[in-house]
Amino acid sequence: MANGPPTRNLMRIVLDNFLKSFRPRQMKGNYVGEDYFGNKYYEIPADPSVGRRRASRWFEPTAKEAYDQEITAEWEAWLRGRRKEPPTEQELLKNLAIMKMKERNAAELEAKYSKPKDTAALEQQRTGMGSFPQYDEYEVMPGKGKHEK
Repeated sequence: MANGPPTRNLMRIVLDNFLKSFRPRQMKGNYVGEDYFGNKYYEIPADPSVGRRRASRWFEPTAKEAYDQEITAEWEAWLRGRRKEPPTEQELLKNLAIMKMKERNAAELEAKYSKPKDTAALEQQRTGMGSFPQYDEYEVMPGKGKHEK
């Protein structure tokens, strides 16, 4: 019977977990990288032996307590766990160059095809009965002719 299935000793499990709770945990993360906004990214890797199934990832913004600061899409994907490896410097610079090129192209198209807006040509907003659509086949007032007031 010594080679049978392991038994679950509740007291042993509680004691083991109590003793494991005194082991020092990693509280400071490993520096992973920095983006061109100046945000710094950190990670504590996954360690299933201590119950951490997923890596803990976070960033420190350039200004303290400014966690609503903009971050790049590549770093956000890494933070949320959608990509395993952090973005490389070359990848960030390439995507930044593409972003700047698209901004320049959009500005050129806007300058080329935009027309100056004439405020007098804009239709004044009507209120009351005049704000409803009027159709030739319907009477405005019952018993009166079409569009007679």
